[in-house]
Amino acid sequence: MNLLGSVDLISSNTLALIYLISASLFILGLKGLSSPKSARRGNFIAAFGMILAIAASLTKIHPNGNQTTLIVIGVIIGSVIGGFSARKVKMTAMPQMVAAFNGVGGGAAATVAVIEYLRLSVANRSVVITALSSILSVAIGGISFSGSIIAFAKLQEILTGVPITYKGERFINAAVFLAIVVIGIYLIAFGTGLAILGVLLLLAIILGVAFVLPIGGADMPVVISLLNAFTGLAVAASGFVLGNTVLIVGGTLVGASGTLLTKMMSDSMGRSIRNVLFASVGKVIDQPSGASNSTTGGTSSVRTGNAEDIGVLLAYSKKVIVVPGYGLAVAQAQHTVRDLARALEAKGAEVTYAIHPVAGRMPGHMNVLLAEADVPYEQLREMDEINDEFKDADVVLVVGANDVVNPAARNEPSSPIYGMPILNADAAKNVVFLKRSMRPGFAGVDNPLLYAPNTIMLFGDAKDSLLALLASVKAS
Repeated sequence: MNLLGSVDLISSNTLALIYLISASLFILGLKGLSSPKSARRGNFIAAFGMILAIAASLTKIHPNGNQTTLIVIGVIIGSVIGGFSARKVKMTAMPQMVAAFNGVGGGAAATVAVIEYLRLSVANRSVVITALSSILSVAIGGISFSGSIIAFAKLQEILTGVPITYKGERFINAAVFLAIVVIGIYLIAFGTGLAILGVLLLLAIILGVAFVLPIGGADMPVVISLLNAFTGLAVAASGFVLGNTVLIVGGTLVGASGTLLTKMMSDSMGRSIRNVLFASVGKVIDQPSGASNSTTGGTSSVRTGNAEDIGVLLAYSKKVIVVPGYGLAVAQAQHTVRDLARALEAKGAEVTYAIHPVAGRMPGHMNVLLAEADVPYEQLREMDEINDEFKDADVVLVVGANDVVNPAARNEPSSPIYGMPILNADAAKNVVFLKRSMRPGFAGVDNPLLYAPNTIMLFGDAKDSLLALLASVKAS
């Protein structure tokens, strides 16, 4: 029997070994996720590591309760919800699901930390390191929980994607953060009960909401990645509270990978993390300076085309680059664009896909979407390796993307997205835009490329337009 009053069915050394194996499987699984080719295998490896860790934890049976039964029930319920959600969720809703599940993880870490802190206080065994870990887990977990819920609401369009700001917002956020720090120090020093801890958790939840509301929808992929890192840190802190090695390692892996991904995505946007979080990009939506929908107006005009003519242009092209965006996901057109690519390849064209790091609404969104349609991995080209090839392309087919090909990021210092690395689609001989309307992209910034003389607009649902192009190419 250990100090917590539970019966160990296996020795502590055996348990430590199993946790070490589980942690190693987490690392191997994470490594597998670094490539689309090995992502599925990496996911299974990490899942097996988690099953092993849960099974090892069930070897601890408390003599005065039914903890094991409750854990098993929780695992079953969670598995059913997770499995059902994973199979039924649409690819367009995947970012929302990631945000929601991440929030659940943060909330769970905070709940465990609250219970353990109270247990230590009642037992009068509160140690500074344990108390500090508990407070950190409660605070970070609370922020991650509420912040993820707001991110979910923005992505689901329950809330507007436009930044929600108010006067004195930063001062109030700073005051709430300072209050959390002061209360945390007080709890560590004096070890009080539920009321003060509840105030700390409430303030953390408020800060999570206030932290995400002023961030625009276009920056949600970065926010999700950062909140994922927060959840990892909260889980790691809970691991210290519980003395659980696998939680410490797993949480640290999530925290570190989420932090690195956040930094990489910010660099890919040509902006600092501070700018992403506090610049409120998208607050003022610029009105299009030229046409709206398929008509001309203002000082600029667009060139529109029909599927038959554009299909002929594609059929006689030798090099075609497809730029996928969120509109492709909304239309569920990934299989159709794959069929179009195969038809072009049958006519001797070279087809590749240019993937911007922040295309879509979550990290790797386009990679996952196209992999689902069995697009060959070698055709998925990252921005840095394909940007020099745009000048040699006969046609660049932009499907539902906007901000990632906006030359204002390169040419207009006054633009909110100035400095963001973009795909050099404007360098191609012809650019074909598949869009529903002339509405700006998720960042709310007008795109001068829409009015360029080498750009042709094809308005309509992406899937319908691609089907029409496919028919035209086959008939050419």
